[in-house]
Amino acid sequence: GAPLVLIDPGHGGIDPGASTSGGETEKAVVLALGLALKERLEKSGRLRVAMTRTEDVFISLADRVRIAREQGAALMVSLHADTLAYEPGVRGASVYTLSEKASDDISARLADAENRADLLAGVDVRDEDGQVGDILFDLTKRETRAFSHHLARNLVETLGKSTSMHKNPLRSAGFRVLKAPDVPSVLIEVGYLSSESDARLMQSLEWRSGMAEALAAAVEKYIDENATRMGNSAPKP
Repeated sequence: GAPLVLIDPGHGGIDPGASTSGGETEKAVVLALGLALKERLEKSGRLRVAMTRTEDVFISLADRVRIAREQGAALMVSLHADTLAYEPGVRGASVYTLSEKASDDISARLADAENRADLLAGVDVRDEDGQVGDILFDLTKRETRAFSHHLARNLVETLGKSTSMHKNPLRSAGFRVLKAPDVPSVLIEVGYLSSESDARLMQSLEWRSGMAEALAAAVEKYIDENATRMGNSAPKP
């Protein structure tokens, strides 16, 4: 069958994520974008698309990883729109892959904040911590990491044509949600709600369809470039 793309809109339910002074929440922004991306990818008929959530519900980080693995996703794209209180005036998109050591201090702080999402909802993450050590720092099979980097580079290149990018757009940190050892995974900060210009843009239908188009183009390019590998590693009927 066609490769499956898993879209993972961050946050949801009891966990709103970031928000603007006007009360716009990250969970709503990324869900709207995720649904637009799903529609755009399905239009071409070449890929199957699943989502970790299609409504305003809470899903733990471990469950997001589990969904990616159980669905046998060819790739997972996590969508976020954080606020960066400690980096005022910053705007633009950036793309993160998994690494044990963060590429920079801000990425480390962002991953720490994202990794605490479960605590907010009272999910007991203690039992998972041993595994996080094992899986994350077995560094998610080398091949999967290489494919994640490839996907991230495609995204940065494609997004750069149509949207403003962070000055260092390709970054990495220990994001729990990216730790499926067999699913190439990236986390995209599509913009920052702490930037008034980004926040205003993210409310617009025009921005959403443009961003969905750019993300879809990068995903399709990645799938094309890796078609042979996907054919080989697809689960046999």
